[in-house]
Amino acid sequence: MLIRHGLPVRRELSEGIADPELAAAGHQQAEHLARYLASEPIDAIYSSPLRRAQQTAVPLAALKGLAVTTVDDVAESDRNSSEYVPIEELKAANDPRWHAMMSGEHAFGEETPQQFQLRVVTAVEGLIAAHAGDRIAVTCHGGVINMYLCHVLGIEPRQLIYPNYTSIHRVAASRRGHRNVVTMNETSHLRGTGLPMGLVQQG
Repeated sequence: MLIRHGLPVRRELSEGIADPELAAAGHQQAEHLARYLASEPIDAIYSSPLRRAQQTAVPLAALKGLAVTTVDDVAESDRNSSEYVPIEELKAANDPRWHAMMSGEHAFGEETPQQFQLRVVTAVEGLIAAHAGDRIAVTCHGGVINMYLCHVLGIEPRQLIYPNYTSIHRVAASRRGHRNVVTMNETSHLRGTGLPMGLVQQG
């Protein structure tokens, strides 16, 4: 399971790395996610090193009694950026950065799409290899999810979908190397909560 982080706070710095934490709504989303997955067997939990992903994993790890293991290579492509503005805010303000993102400009930070995808796929496939027969959860980012799904579907690396906050994307992986997308953008846990989900949806 590749799980996008919850809603982070907005952070814009003149220098340094933004790496925002979850907003109050993001923590609530993470709690709903944990309760939703409570009845499912999960053998290991991994997370991007970025705070929004780490904090999203915490309620699930606590409920399952598992440690959260950090995997550096499932960090987002903009991990070193000095700003993080939720895309919904950029869209609402008709910000030029919104238009740049929609046109595909600056979508992959310091990496090319191919470099970003290679990093992500190598990391995820390594986790799969280490967990034959297991079910694992990886809290990560929208770009990471898109890169791996594009790999499984055999298409060029791009923004395939917009993953909602705490959305679950399930991939079944066989020992023979077969990969199948089972679900995308699974967000049943946010229905009826009133919490933000993404660009066009509320829980």
